[in-house]
Amino acid sequence: MSKLQDFMISRVRAKMVQLFYSNPEEMYYVREITREIKEEINAVRRELDRMLGNGMLRSEERGNRLYYQLNKRYVYHQELQQMVVKSSGLGGKIRKFRRKLGQVSFVMFSGKFVQGIAPSQGEVDLLVVGDIVLPELEQLIKAEEKKIEREINYAVFSDEEFEFRKTRRDPFMMDVLYGTRVMVIGSEVEFVERKIPGL
Repeated sequence: MSKLQDFMISRVRAKMVQLFYSNPEEMYYVREITREIKEEINAVRRELDRMLGNGMLRSEERGNRLYYQLNKRYVYHQELQQMVVKSSGLGGKIRKFRRKLGQVSFVMFSGKFVQGIAPSQGEVDLLVVGDIVLPELEQLIKAEEKKIEREINYAVFSDEEFEFRKTRRDPFMMDVLYGTRVMVIGSEVEFVERKIPGL
């Protein structure tokens, strides 16, 4: 399975990127980071200097501690966020257990879910399209709900129903298509434009 480390030379940096992007609103001080990722403090400090230097993180003094947080203006912020979403947490599990989930055409997370923001009424965190083995999917979702301590709103459609709702410009589907998202499985272009053969 693809991991963040595939794209980064430093194992420590890969772990730190995963920590920060899995908790995008959190601020951490050095010792917290070393505890969370189980790495040596000097290696963590070196990577913090590099990540600050390239603009990936920003720092802030609070009391007698220096805290670090993601810099959301970093030029590759969205791309890194998408990589972390696909390789860890619920996204990583869905990709890892894809075969157990049935014939999966698309899996997408809403932009809000990726940023750790609860959905508004009628919005979904997760949309899954295909011939899905529901008990397997529910098991993964329940485990993630326990971890993030909130309910995950999700919808599952067959390929036919998904295409039918797109063709009919179903209001729910239009909200999904026009909203921000991260594709965990499937092509963004096909997700938005694909039509039922023969239509």
